[in-house]
Amino acid sequence: MSFLKNADPEIYKSINDEISRQNNLLELIASENFVSVAVLEAMGQVMTNKYAEGYPGKRYYGGCVYVDVAEDLARERAKKLFNAEHVNVQPHSGSQANIAAYFTFAKPGDTVLGMNLDHGGHLTHGSPVNFSGRLFRIVSYGVDKETGYIDMNQVEDITNKEKPRLIITGASAYPREIDYKAFREIADKVGAKLVADIAHPAGLIAAGLIKSPILHCHLVTTTTHKTLRGPRGGMILIGKDEENDMGITTPKGKVKSVGQIVDSNVFPGFQGGPLMHVIAAKAVAFKEALEPAFKDYSIQVIKNAQALAKKLVDLDYNLTSNGTDTHVMLIDLRNKGLTGKKAERALEEAGITVNKNMVPFDDQSPFTTSGIRIGTPALTTRGMQETEMEVIGDLIDQVIMNIGIDSVYKKVRSSIYELCQRFPLYQLPA
Repeated sequence: MSFLKNADPEIYKSINDEISRQNNLLELIASENFVSVAVLEAMGQVMTNKYAEGYPGKRYYGGCVYVDVAEDLARERAKKLFNAEHVNVQPHSGSQANIAAYFTFAKPGDTVLGMNLDHGGHLTHGSPVNFSGRLFRIVSYGVDKETGYIDMNQVEDITNKEKPRLIITGASAYPREIDYKAFREIADKVGAKLVADIAHPAGLIAAGLIKSPILHCHLVTTTTHKTLRGPRGGMILIGKDEENDMGITTPKGKVKSVGQIVDSNVFPGFQGGPLMHVIAAKAVAFKEALEPAFKDYSIQVIKNAQALAKKLVDLDYNLTSNGTDTHVMLIDLRNKGLTGKKAERALEEAGITVNKNMVPFDDQSPFTTSGIRIGTPALTTRGMQETEMEVIGDLIDQVIMNIGIDSVYKKVRSSIYELCQRFPLYQLPA
């Protein structure tokens, strides 16, 4: 970054400080990960200069021959990863992918069934402050109070009563596998379309470790970061895209495939020019995810999550559903007399980054919460395993049980620094 150092020393310092933060602290935010240097290089290159509205071979600008290569590679690799027939890699985020999915099957005012945000859902699954809650009539399902698992009886009852046009499944803080087949059976009974948002477990699904929605859902959306370990961005997948099987009739009477509708919703519907440097980086990440080492990594992500969950349960922490099948766990801190907000701040002071999070049947506001969400993708990328998860569980407990005691924070931060030095991440520029 020698050019940046001279051109803008303030931004140069900010970036270096962030490198140091990532190197020297424990990253336990479930939605974050560390990309490879190859992905970083692919993002920081000249394709950022290129406008490429449209799709490969059908651009609105000239000079797209090489960015077409990058986008085609990204699409073909994603198809192979997820066994999809149609892929759109242009969404700038998971939210952008979701709005395109909504408008593929529904129109403003239609009824949509999504998971309650308080129970682990996502903003784009019906929150009143989000486009989904503002444009559509939202009805919500949640988890069983006793088990912490999605209440499929409730899903079926609400579906039969409300007859939603669209059901969206997936979550941002739900630690268990989702039964997409059961959701599809419920959707089919009322003629609803089914969308799966796999933003969190996408990497684990690509590795074949947990159930895939691709055969059961009309459409699948995801992010390309988190467990997939790519650049920040979104993507839309279709498992089967046959015009006569799942086609949509336009107002002019023309039948279009779902893939065609999706593509037109992304551009020109909700986005302009795609971020070609990010799409190139997505292609690199997908290539990495196709390698055998990525499956080994994903297996370790789950092992680490389960080891950390067990340790925390042994330390008398209440975990939603009492554990995890994936990379994420949700901790209810009410038995510790602590809010998520206070826990997040204390842990960060001690060198552990988490995020406060609503828990099922929470009695706190979203700005305070009763819980924290933690995950293992980033620490697993560093090479940490079950032994380190045991240590980290103890460090979390030391902080939680000694809120406001600076000497404890200092001791924990020192232990974390030593741990991080054993698992180096990025080199600071010379």
